[in-house]
Formats: sequence, structure tokens, C-alpha cells
Amino acid sequence: MNQVIQNVSDTAFLVAGFRALESERPEPLFRDPLAWKLAGDHGRKILATVPKTFVGGWSVVIRTVIIDNFIKEAIEQGVDTILNLGAGLDTRPYRMELPETLRWIEVDFPHVIAHKGSRLANEQPNCRLDRIELDLTDRASRQRLLAEVSESAEKVLVLTEGVVPYLSNSEASELAGDLRAVEKIRFWIVDYFSPQALRYGRKLRTRFMRNAPFQFEPTNWFPFFDERRWRASEVSYIAEEAERLGRPIPLPLRLKLWTTFVGLLASRSRRERMKRFAAYVLLTPR
Repeated sequence: MNQVIQNVSDTAFLVAGFRALESERPEPLFRDPLAWKLAGDHGRKILATVPKTFVGGWSVVIRTVIIDNFIKEAIEQGVDTILNLGAGLDTRPYRMELPETLRWIEVDFPHVIAHKGSRLANEQPNCRLDRIELDLTDRASRQRLLAEVSESAEKVLVLTEGVVPYLSNSEASELAGDLRAVEKIRFWIVDYFSPQALRYGRKLRTRFMRNAPFQFEPTNWFPFFDERRWRASEVSYIAEEAERLGRPIPLPLRLKLWTTFVGLLASRSRRERMKRFAAYVLLTPR
């Protein structure tokens, strides 16, 4: 049993590795020239353990495009501060075209911030960039951070890429409440997984990501956030966006044949539901 991934922070190296591999394609959907610098040997070792049936790399690529577009839209609507909670090894402040006046704040565990700071010490971001060491499950510290950010911002977008799935339902509820309590937070980007996707992914993740399990499994995802006064303003489903981009899900042949067969027998509405197994959602205060 693989033990390369020891904790949730290690998944950041896997994600950076996926972005690096995409950047090496002849016609990539985006270019991330700093991804290998951040992923390093540890990221390469983790990539070597990924099962061939795992479509996480494809999902990371598509979600990157989706989130990039959400961020661009939010900036066009006047966002002046982006708060990236659980930033991991994200490089958007360096690779995206951003206003120089935009403030980007990355928050993560001290060892992640230290690693990133050392690897990117000689790189120049395209906007104002701050990094803050913080355990996001420390609610009191998180609330102080939100208050401090609010003091110097006018309109904030919060990004939690690949964060909420690792929280318990109660932790996600507290985070939703804390963010909703800050009037200047106008957008929040969150991961969505259908119950079916969570069940399927649990089997694969147990094989090589047993030390970083998903915990967030609400009975109904959209009502969960609606009850906490967050409205799904925009939903971008990964499979549908992938079709638009000409990058369909790379399923193994046997699974591809099976899904094609099921799709032929299914109604149109069911085929649409089958595609909507995962998404990124732009939430706005309700």
C-alpha cells in the first residue's frame, strides 16, 4: 500500500504535478512554468503512484480553467482582493494577467508557505501578493484574519480550491458562516461533487490517498450552502466544460464502452445528470 501521500498538504504536490504535465502538452489549456519548481521530486514520486483509472489529473486541468474564468469575471465586477484559503502550491498570481493593484492573499500551513516562499523567492508576481501562515481549522485565528482582510478591502473573492472536501460537515458549516458574516466577501469559489462521484472516488482514493480522505458529504450540497445564506450564482460542471474545451474525460476503454452503452439506454435528463458529477461553483451571498 502506497504511503507517499501522508496528509492533505501532500495533495498540493500532486496537483502541482498535474499542472506541470498539462504545461508540457503541445497545445495546453494553460501554461504553468513554475509548477515543476514547486512540485519537485516529491511531486514526481506522488505522480508515479497514481492509478491509471484515476481521472484526477484531467479534473485538475479542467477545474484550473474554470476557476481562472471565475476569477477574471470577478475582477471585471470590481473585486480588489482575492483570499486564497488553503492555497497550496497555486501559482495564479504569477501566471495570470492580473491588475497590479489587485491584492492576492495566500493562506496555508506554515510548512507549505515556507516551501513556496523559498522556491519562488526569485519570481515576481503580477499583483500584490501576501502569504499568511495559518491552520484554517483554527476558527478564532481564521475569524481574526477575515476581519483584518476586510479592513483593507472593498470587494473580496474567497477561493477554496480543493479545500472544503477535506473538511467535516460541521467545519464546512462554520467556514460558510464565518465567510458570510463578512460583508465585503462577495464571491466564494467551492468544489462540488455529487454523491455518486464521492462513492466512486472513495474506492480509488483508498488505494493511494488513504491519508487524505474526503470528509465533506452533505445530504444535499446546494441546499447545504443555501441554508447558510450562500447562493449558487454560477455552476460550471467539469465534464461539460471539458467537452467545450475539446478535452473529454480519459476513461479506460472498458469503462468508456460501458458508459457509452448506458448513455444509449438512458433518457436525455439522465445523460445530463451523469455528466454533472463534479463542478466548481461561484457562490454569492443570499
